[in-house]
Amino acid sequence: MRHVCLILLALLVTAPSRAQTVGFAQVGSESSWRTAFSADMKGEASRRGLHLLFADADNDVERQRAAVRGFIAKHVDAIVLAPVIVSGWTEPLQEAQAAGIPVFIVDRQVDADPSLFVARVAADFNLEGRLAGAWLAQATRGTCGIVELQGTAGSGPAIQRHKGFLAAISQFPSMRILHSANGEFTRDGGRRAMVGLMEVTHGLQGVCAVWSHNDDMLIGAIAAMQEAGLSPGRDILTVSVDGVPDIFRAMLAGTANMSVELKSDIGRYVFDVVQAYLAGKRDGPKWVVIPSHLHIAADAPAMLARHTD
Repeated sequence: MRHVCLILLALLVTAPSRAQTVGFAQVGSESSWRTAFSADMKGEASRRGLHLLFADADNDVERQRAAVRGFIAKHVDAIVLAPVIVSGWTEPLQEAQAAGIPVFIVDRQVDADPSLFVARVAADFNLEGRLAGAWLAQATRGTCGIVELQGTAGSGPAIQRHKGFLAAISQFPSMRILHSANGEFTRDGGRRAMVGLMEVTHGLQGVCAVWSHNDDMLIGAIAAMQEAGLSPGRDILTVSVDGVPDIFRAMLAGTANMSVELKSDIGRYVFDVVQAYLAGKRDGPKWVVIPSHLHIAADAPAMLARHTD
C-alpha cells in the first residue's frame, strides 16, 4: 500500500501543470493598429505558454458582452477586455467578479466601479490629444482653423483625445475646431468624413489643419484630399495618433506631418500584470500607463525600420 501511495505521489509531483487560460475580448479589426495589437497579444500569450481564447467583437458592443459572458461560462483564469465603448460594463464585470474571475481592462477604459476590475493597462489618451494640440499650436504659431476626424462615438480614445486636444488649443484664442465628423477609426470612414468636411467648408477654405483621432482615418482623409486636388501635409497640416507604418510612409511622401505613437506591442505589459496577479501579487497599480511618444517626418525612417525588424 505504501508503495502505491509513493507512486501516486510521484505522478502528482511530475504531472505537467495546466496551462492558464485567458479570454481576450478585442474591439475588432477596424484599423491596422488594432490588428497589430491582436497579433502581439496572441504571440506574447504563445511565448508564455498561456492558452488564449480570442474574441473579435467587430465593433459590436453586444457581441463583446456576449463574448465576456462566454469566457465566464468557460471558467477561464482571467479575462482581458478592450471595450468597444466606455459604458454598459457594470453587469458583465459583476458577473465575472461573482464567478471569481479577475478582469483586466486594456487599451480603452470603462466607466464601471474600479473595484470590478483588477487594473487597466493603457496609454493616456488625453495626453495623446494634448501632445497633438501642442505640436499644432507650435507649428502654426497659435493660429489655425481645424477640422477633426473623430473615432467611434462613446469610445475612450475618441472622448479623451478630443478633450486633450481641446485643452491644448484652448490656450490660443486663434485656434479652434471649425467642424468635426465621425470616421469610426477606419480608412474608409476617414475618407467619407473628409469628403463631407470638404463639402461643408467649400474645399477646406479657412482650414489650416486636419486633426484625426487615429492614423487610419487620416490616411483615408489624405487620399480624399489628394483626389480633390489639395496638398495635405503642405497646404493643410495633418496630425493624428497611432504611429502605424503607413503614417510614416505618408510622412516620407510629405502628406502627413505628425503622429503620437500608441504602442501596439503591449502584450508584455498586459500579461506581466495578469500573471503577477494570478501568482498572488495583489498590490499592483490600478493603471499601468503605456508611454506615448510624438513623431515627425524626421523620425519616419527609424520608425519604419523598427516595424520591419
